[in-house]
Amino acid sequence: MTYKKYLKESNYVSGQWIAADSGKTIDVTNPATGEKIGTVPACGEAETVRAIEAATAAFPAFAAMPLLERVGLLWKLHDAILDNQKSLAELLTVEQGKPLAEAMGEMAIGAAYVRWFAEEVRRAKGEIVPAPGNNRRILVTHHPVGVVGMITPWNFPSSMLARKVGPALAAGCTVVAKPATATPYSGLAWAALCEEVGFPAGVVNIVTGSARAIGGAIMDSPAVRKLTFTGSTEVGKELIRQSADTVKKVSMELGGNAPFLVFDDADVDAAVQGAMVAKFRNAGQTCVCANRFYVQAGVYDTFVEKLIEATAKMKVGDGLADGVEQGPMIDQESVAKVEELVADAVSKGGTVALGGNRHALGQTFYEPTVVTGATQDMRVAKEEIFGPMAPVFRFDSIEDGIAMANDTEFGLCAYAYTREIGQIMRLNEGLEYGMIGINSGLITTVEAPFGGVKESGLGKEGGSQGLDDYLDTKYTAVDY
Repeated sequence: MTYKKYLKESNYVSGQWIAADSGKTIDVTNPATGEKIGTVPACGEAETVRAIEAATAAFPAFAAMPLLERVGLLWKLHDAILDNQKSLAELLTVEQGKPLAEAMGEMAIGAAYVRWFAEEVRRAKGEIVPAPGNNRRILVTHHPVGVVGMITPWNFPSSMLARKVGPALAAGCTVVAKPATATPYSGLAWAALCEEVGFPAGVVNIVTGSARAIGGAIMDSPAVRKLTFTGSTEVGKELIRQSADTVKKVSMELGGNAPFLVFDDADVDAAVQGAMVAKFRNAGQTCVCANRFYVQAGVYDTFVEKLIEATAKMKVGDGLADGVEQGPMIDQESVAKVEELVADAVSKGGTVALGGNRHALGQTFYEPTVVTGATQDMRVAKEEIFGPMAPVFRFDSIEDGIAMANDTEFGLCAYAYTREIGQIMRLNEGLEYGMIGINSGLITTVEAPFGGVKESGLGKEGGSQGLDDYLDTKYTAVDY
């Protein structure tokens, strides 16, 4: 294994690799085996304050760096990720559990985000607006917001950071990031890569430890002008409240409850193929994961039969093993949550058509599961599953399908399979989601704005909109 090249057991602050002031550490384990991988510093407020001070000190020079020089560093970062893709992917799989093929894909899209924003920042143009009278010019210009605090999740510990670090560095911002405690090494690897390619000291700072202490220091600091967070809606709401005290700019990518609609005119085989990607990627632990399958009555039985057949063929195991399609869940608490949701569905009339138990492999492995006869009174209709459970609901008309799909406070992502163009237009108008996949179960791409509506978040990541969130707009009136 080559992953140890980027396994860093120290934090990165002001260009130095440091331990926690207390000397305390946190164990990091492999969810597939339960074995200890290593430790990371248990840092808190004091170390975070120093990281913020380092980022603040580094900001003026980095923001003033010639654009092509900054873009050049991003290109080097892109190349470094791809040059070490296998090592970084192995590290990701060891600490997170997803199959190596998925981890390789995560590293590839992470590099692609860096490349995209290196290109996009060169198109971050201002404008000259016509003035209402003579002898005046109205200038609109864009400027980096300043120090950016970043809090990232465990399910995509590398690409979630890529979507934040990429635009921040492209815009000329400096960074203080806290990766998830369960998967800190993929975050610390970004610090190692940035150091390797020559980003100045203080531009990128990564701290691990207490979420409350680190997050509290970030939110309390007036020097941190923006917070970007990916995680639960509950935590996101609390961070939004805290941001009010210093009026921080915030972008929030929060919870999802994605519906997956299959209409009578759909290509059922294609829908099943899309369902497998949308549901079981990363063992169902994705924010855009298909959470509720709504299938029109005319194809319900056929879709269920084919979904069960495809799901039964999945190979479950350690993500580093050949051919594995589903790895472990992140921890025992996550397994218990899926067990609760399955039990709730069964108690309310659902039928476990496949799976429904902890896997014979033990540890945190859970069987790919299909539950039929799902109804809107079940917890799975309202709660994010975040596991390999596919509940299948039946609906009659397009109006019923849209109403059931929208019956949630979330609005991140939705999927639908239909070949009727008018129906597609009605779905575009009627579905209350920030992202909609028509006849596709995998729609994330660097060129498009990623983000939700309703209680699924604020702001966008990716596309030109993803850069806008790291820029302030200034208006200057010039009389002459």
